[in-house]
Amino acid sequence: MSVQERKERERAGRERLIVATARELAEQQGWDAVTTRRLAERIEYSQPVLYSHFRGKREIIGAVALEGAAEMAGALRAATSATATDEPRARVVALARAYLDFAADNPAVYDAMFQLDGGLAFAEEDTPEPLKDAFAAFLETLGEVAGDGVHPALFTELFWACLHGLATLTRAGRLPPEDSERRVQLLVDRLAVV
Repeated sequence: MSVQERKERERAGRERLIVATARELAEQQGWDAVTTRRLAERIEYSQPVLYSHFRGKREIIGAVALEGAAEMAGALRAATSATATDEPRARVVALARAYLDFAADNPAVYDAMFQLDGGLAFAEEDTPEPLKDAFAAFLETLGEVAGDGVHPALFTELFWACLHGLATLTRAGRLPPEDSERRVQLLVDRLAVV
């Protein structure tokens, strides 16, 4: 291995450590607790080293969001492929449950993805690939239940917006958690054409 390859590997390792540490700190104490000073202390590097990887907290949030988008896409695909039936409705229910579970299990990552400014473009030409792939994971399942004459991507946006609202309102304590399954069933029954 060349010196350059070793340096690149070490740099990538530091970057992963910064992102993992920010994510861990945010999950434990919230995003307000994530500062470059605290991150530098936790990873035992100086703040200038941290700034050599990220210009600030906004870019760190963006990196966590991209990592989360990749994980969410994987979770959605795993849930829909694990469905024992070829029935589109069952895949949509599995997708909805997987999304809501991901949001509940990863609140700081979910905030980085959808609530905080990570400097990422959504639904633009320069949207990063992990975000495009997360949307594609929705579209793969939801496109087949959009209905005649309905643009699959537009339907996917609407369905995703409904799931985001359910996730956000449930987490904020605005919706009783015991009715979560009934909400998923109602959403699928009313929106998905199967």
